[in-house]
Amino acid sequence: MRKESDFIGEREIPEDVFYGIHALRARENFPDITPFPVEWYKAIGLVKQACYLTYKDFKKAAIGKYKEEKISFHFFEDQIIEALIDASKEVSEGEWFDHFIVPAISGGAGTSINMNINEIIANTALTKMGKHPGEYSLIDPVEHANVFQSTNDVIPTSLHIALMFLLNELETGINELRTIVEKHENSNRNNLRIGYTQMQEAVPSSYGKLFSTYSEALSRDWWRVSKCFERIKPINLGGSAIGTGLAVPLFFIMEAVNHLQKLTGLPIARSENLADATSNLDSLVEVHAILKAHAVNLEKMVSDLRLLASDLLGRNELHLPQKQVGSSIMPGKINPVIPEFVISVSHRVYSNDTLIASLCAAGCLELNAYLPVIGISFIESLKLLIAADKTLKENLFEGLKVDIHIGEEKLFNSPSITTALVPYIGYHKASLIAKEMKVSGITIFEANTKLNLIDEVHLKQILKPENLLKLGYSLGDLT
Repeated sequence: MRKESDFIGEREIPEDVFYGIHALRARENFPDITPFPVEWYKAIGLVKQACYLTYKDFKKAAIGKYKEEKISFHFFEDQIIEALIDASKEVSEGEWFDHFIVPAISGGAGTSINMNINEIIANTALTKMGKHPGEYSLIDPVEHANVFQSTNDVIPTSLHIALMFLLNELETGINELRTIVEKHENSNRNNLRIGYTQMQEAVPSSYGKLFSTYSEALSRDWWRVSKCFERIKPINLGGSAIGTGLAVPLFFIMEAVNHLQKLTGLPIARSENLADATSNLDSLVEVHAILKAHAVNLEKMVSDLRLLASDLLGRNELHLPQKQVGSSIMPGKINPVIPEFVISVSHRVYSNDTLIASLCAAGCLELNAYLPVIGISFIESLKLLIAADKTLKENLFEGLKVDIHIGEEKLFNSPSITTALVPYIGYHKASLIAKEMKVSGITIFEANTKLNLIDEVHLKQILKPENLLKLGYSLGDLT
């Protein structure tokens, strides 16, 4: 065991671990078992790396402008700087994550998160220099690993980085899902079905029309997500504790974001008002609301498909892929597990949206203390939606089948199809055909043969898919 101390006192730490006293206290104070997102962990590593690279440039520029002996500021040795850069790079690649012991939900605006990373970087750097973890007289978690930084700019900046990487993934996933839905739209363009309003048979439609509504909704989702980057690209790195840049060199404030931009390849920019970017989190509320809109569209879509494929509708023209056995007691039962998963995801996103909005509003004066739970909830929503889009594409739409013969048969046996006759024979005569169909249980063709209300050839012409599905009618159609 090794001993570490802080302002409060001393604690014993296992000899070979890279976390320290600050992380240990957090682990004890916040007994949450929810794991911290590795995506955020990696993003902090990138932010730290940008800070050390900026420090390196600052040292070089300062010594180049002034003779070293005339600079009152004490710079780290180059060997220490390089060790910090290497250690932070390893964190950005996900290494040493098992030494990150701070739970997902914590108090203190993310100070424990930042300190655990500082301890990991300092101890990793020490081992690279042939030293043992805890030998902080050479490399200290605060003096060195946290140089020119504050929890209050590193943690929100890294959250934005993690979110933007995940938003890139979500944008791709939505577009891939939209593409396969569009294929179903095109292949079913003239495949007739009954359209429903209020769960009752309404008017003729097609599966092409149905899938087009999903394709359009996903197109809007894709467009909205693509605009999210603009909302969260301003970051507050360099702003220090409350966005004033206190105790941070101007060189660092001007250059750190440039290094981070190069490391990430993301369209980030230093906020024009660092105090605002530190104090207000409304951009996160706005972007998560866009995720909620996507979740709404996904739930609506899969709820429709689950209903159309259910046993409630009798002979189904729409068939979902059979993915797994549905019961431990009922032989042959197959459940719509993919729609159920997506609906569950959507409702989790809704609950996260409420949490994020309420806790972003709960920020006080210069800072929001609830950033850890806001961040993990946001990341959870993104990962769940990425997963939902992926399984919809691979496990639902790729094996979705439409039986066009059953759909057409149901339509021609449904009184709802008589709406198409209203422009030609009027509402009341069309109602007589509908009533005969319902009472006798016969098709529209058979009912018209009995009642003789419209010429048979004309009826067949009216009920062709291209005529049933065209947008409105012209006066020429009535001649």
